[in-house]
Amino acid sequence: MEPLLLAARNRLDAALEIFLASVADYPGFDPGKRLTPKQSEPLDALSDRYLRAFESALRFFRTWEQVREAAPSESFRDLLLRMEKLGFISETGVWLTLRDVRNRIAHEYLPDELAKIYASLVGPAATEFRRLRDRASDVA
Repeated sequence: MEPLLLAARNRLDAALEIFLASVADYPGFDPGKRLTPKQSEPLDALSDRYLRAFESALRFFRTWEQVREAAPSESFRDLLLRMEKLGFISETGVWLTLRDVRNRIAHEYLPDELAKIYASLVGPAATEFRRLRDRASDVA
């Protein structure tokens, strides 16, 4: 494997491993309960690790294009369409939603909104990242 692509895949693997570890340890979130700073730590880690995993995935996708494709995608949607065609992601729409979740994490939300974000991270995002991990590990 090309060194650039191998390095990007290794960074992706590391980011996905730690994100999925947070998913496995997800304590749940009750929007009606006020959390202490210590109780918030696993949730903060989950969010931060999601951001890192998402950004690592995008870097892997862009590196793949740089190494294996003739020309880079002109837009984020084009990049996702290419990755869908190659089988790295399930659907472009899912990744557009994952990007929206990434953007929402950066802002403070009411507890009910946080509950939706956490549910998205441990549900659809975790499922999609597991798929990516499995597909990217086949790249050699």
